[in-house]
Amino acid sequence: FEQGGGEAEYLCGTWRRDRHSNKMPGRSSIIPVISFSAVDSALSSLKTCHVLINTGIEVTTDVALALTEHEGSAEEVSKMEKLMLEYVSMDRELEQFIHVVEDVTNQIKQERPERLPDMKLLVNKKFNEVQNLNKDEDLLKTDIYRHFKSQLNEMKKQVGAGSQNESTSANEIDEDIAVTQSQRNFICPITQKELQCPVKNKVCGHSYEEEAIIKIIQTKHKQKKKARCPVVGCDNGDMNQSDLTTDSTLRRAIESHRRFQTRRLLDTQTVGNEGEYIRST
Repeated sequence: FEQGGGEAEYLCGTWRRDRHSNKMPGRSSIIPVISFSAVDSALSSLKTCHVLINTGIEVTTDVALALTEHEGSAEEVSKMEKLMLEYVSMDRELEQFIHVVEDVTNQIKQERPERLPDMKLLVNKKFNEVQNLNKDEDLLKTDIYRHFKSQLNEMKKQVGAGSQNESTSANEIDEDIAVTQSQRNFICPITQKELQCPVKNKVCGHSYEEEAIIKIIQTKHKQKKKARCPVVGCDNGDMNQSDLTTDSTLRRAIESHRRFQTRRLLDTQTVGNEGEYIRST
């Protein structure tokens, strides 16, 4: 917020105040003087708020998935869902405020100096108009919340399958695991190595190693070319970095698979040691 100076403080402060009061004081100066470079700098600073909101979204998703994985109470999961809606609401309002400021700035640039309107009052008016059109039910339809719910549903399926496997015999468990591993691909289609930081393409649904796919997209765009999905047979021929989202469900599945492999290895070593002990006695 400090990067943009006074204008940044005004823009950020206005958005924060508006979330609670929907009011913003007007400019008291007689002759309006607007520094567009300061406004641009302020907007750049304000856009960094998206980073903080996205961090909150990722943390909330991880907590909700952990609660679901370990069969936490429905009330606890519900709290995470409500918190996610709050983050989605903040993201929507911040995006709307930035767009309003950009639109007002472009409008003022077309005016003569002697006819410059009060920028604060104009931003306030337009922002209130936009907010009056917002509906709470629309938050449930956003890509962010729908992706969050899909990850929770996927985790519930995994937990249900895991519970069912635990009730089967040892041989059946091994068979189920083999089928599950063959169906779920933990290998990145680019690096051909096990995924460490998987991201999912919201357009085609494929997952990749984050660093690898971003490098491909950036390289193609620098060459003024479109980036195709690297998965063989996929018809998604125009990928963008904005299409990518953290695949928390897949990451947790990989971590769970690693823990299972570790336990299996330890169990095998324990049985082997016991056999050696019996033979030696």
